[in-house]
Amino acid sequence: MTEKHLVHDNPRFSQRSGLERDPNPASAKLAAHVAAGKRLRDLSSGNPAQVGLSLGELSLSPLSNRAVLEYEPEAFGPLRAREAISREFPEHGPAIPPDQIVITASTSEAYSFLLKLLCDPGDEVLVPSPSYPLLEHLSRFESVATRPYQLAYDGAWHIDFASIVCGPRTRAILVVNPNNPTGQFLAKDELDRLADFGLPIISDEVFSSYPLELGPGRARSALEHPDALVFALSGLSKLVALPQMKLSWIAVSGPKPARTEALARLELIADAFLSPSAPSLHALPTWLRARPTVQGLIHGRLVRNLGALTRAVKNSPITRLPVEGGWYALLRLPATKTDEEWALELLEKTGVAVHPGYFFDFDGPPHVVVSLITPEEELSEAANLLVDYVAAR
Repeated sequence: MTEKHLVHDNPRFSQRSGLERDPNPASAKLAAHVAAGKRLRDLSSGNPAQVGLSLGELSLSPLSNRAVLEYEPEAFGPLRAREAISREFPEHGPAIPPDQIVITASTSEAYSFLLKLLCDPGDEVLVPSPSYPLLEHLSRFESVATRPYQLAYDGAWHIDFASIVCGPRTRAILVVNPNNPTGQFLAKDELDRLADFGLPIISDEVFSSYPLELGPGRARSALEHPDALVFALSGLSKLVALPQMKLSWIAVSGPKPARTEALARLELIADAFLSPSAPSLHALPTWLRARPTVQGLIHGRLVRNLGALTRAVKNSPITRLPVEGGWYALLRLPATKTDEEWALELLEKTGVAVHPGYFFDFDGPPHVVVSLITPEEELSEAANLLVDYVAAR
């Protein structure tokens, strides 16, 4: 056999792409449940395109304009689009000028750009735990390690600063504000303490426009800190419920020398990809003008669903933990089973799908995560079934 054939038969792949591909038991059981045509009451979907939202305010007319056929290969995105984004910031944080905004195709791509900017292979970033599991995957794809720091709960969520350990190769601190799935915003004093580490802060703020039980002294955006180098992420996916349009952005703030150097390097990285699509970039200003109406629609559903969930678990063995913002609620279940066992049984016995807490690296008592953008009748019915089943066990 020739060397050429040997290479084709036994190609060598990267270690960073060797992630576990087998579905976890909860996901496998959900897929089998759906494939069998069984009734599903889905409290797990966070996809705004699949939960019956009426988005008539989102005009498609910009996509039929011949201007979408024009190509403007600008590293940070066309100025018109960045100006439209810039006008949004006074709604939930400090003003950010267009020249400090970098448009990307997704927040995942934004993370990728920032890890390229800040880290060499083998460096590490600090990530919250519990939190969104995608952070670890995105870091690994850039050959960057993650070092978790803990979020603690004592009646309210807060950062356990004793768990933050910076090593010689720690390059950034990642925060999700509000956190997914715990729903807590950063406290302003926590933001100050994070800034004291002297590391850049990458702040995922896709849910920041959806406060629910926002407590006093909270930071709606990490951009509020005047002295830290901050990269804040947001996009169309949550802002106007258009994940399929694939458009997000990074807002950069901080001391001018560091900010200027960061933007110069980001320009080189973004220019190598030029991934945002021209139709979405052209339509962006029009879609953002509909933001107040779309967000009002979503926020109303979140509030009503949170109220229905609260009423359902009252006087039951289930505890609903506080949620300051975002699209999810966290339920603590009796410790008679693991959260995975609860999730599997709920799906099998009641047709209710929830996320088990271990998806998000929860330790301790069993937790399940439920989506608050579920259609209201479906959530109310599913919540009552969930409570009845748990109470009967």
